[in-house]
Amino acid sequence: MFVRLYSGEDGQSHFEAVDLPSDTVMHNGMEVAPGVNFRRFPADYFSDWHTAPRRQYIAVLSGTMEIGVGDGGTSRLGPGDVLLVEDLQGQGHTTRSVGGKPRVSVTIPLVSWAPWLPAGS
Repeated sequence: MFVRLYSGEDGQSHFEAVDLPSDTVMHNGMEVAPGVNFRRFPADYFSDWHTAPRRQYIAVLSGTMEIGVGDGGTSRLGPGDVLLVEDLQGQGHTTRSVGGKPRVSVTIPLVSWAPWLPAGS
């Protein structure tokens, strides 16, 4: 559940339920901070081999995701689990929703805010 807390014209605070649209294309579901995305993936979602677009955290909010790597290994992540993604080159990984339920996650890009640190720090 996503809830918006906002100030109304009556000077009072109010709640509004916000839905994340669901379809086969990953996309932003609501207004978010620059680079941060909430995404809903269908229960049968599968993304073949790909690398990450940037260093980022992916936190699973609901459902279960399975990541596959080239040596045949897999890792499953569920609600509350966080994945640090850094495979920017090479074969990459696969991603799928498992467990028969849609998955919702938040992606948080990592940016270098300290210019004196070497790349990848």
